[in-house]
Amino acid sequence: MALEDPIATFSQLFEEARRAGTTEPDAMVLSTVDEGGRPSSRYVLLKEAGQRGFVFYTNLESPKARALAANPYAALCFYWPLIDKQVRVEGTVERVADADADQYFESRPRDSQIGAWASTQSAPLVSRESLDRRLQETRERFEGRPVSRPPFWSGFRVVPTAIEFWTRHPARLHERALFTREDGRWVRTLLFP
Repeated sequence: MALEDPIATFSQLFEEARRAGTTEPDAMVLSTVDEGGRPSSRYVLLKEAGQRGFVFYTNLESPKARALAANPYAALCFYWPLIDKQVRVEGTVERVADADADQYFESRPRDSQIGAWASTQSAPLVSRESLDRRLQETRERFEGRPVSRPPFWSGFRVVPTAIEFWTRHPARLHERALFTREDGRWVRTLLFP
């Protein structure tokens, strides 16, 4: 596999992981640091990857979104054990354009659209029944019409400044290649395992 363009390499590996039967090749660990310097990691789903960056969507009132507003840097990590590969991404973070968020939101299943309105993501939940009531109320609110994107829901793009590819090898002598963006171009450096 050619390792000159890390975005193209990522796309090739992503497809290889999908073909190998990885259940959710788009699952990635997103790590952020909040305004107090406290790190946090969680899985989110990749919705777009390209030369402009790696995109995911979330509730803008969630802890991850608040952390990104305070500190617009993030790290991503993909691990695909079926192909013995890991990809780490670090970069700055920007909000996607409203038109892009609208377009993606419209493509989501209706139940996911309803869920975006009904859930106050990561806030304390009194009971599952209270969520079920909110879901029902939201279904009734949008009955017979399209579900618009909530104003508190959008996407973020991680614009990579570094991408590392890791391949498992015996005796923990793994192969590692780090790409860093310098003066608008990618520079490749091999790393010790």
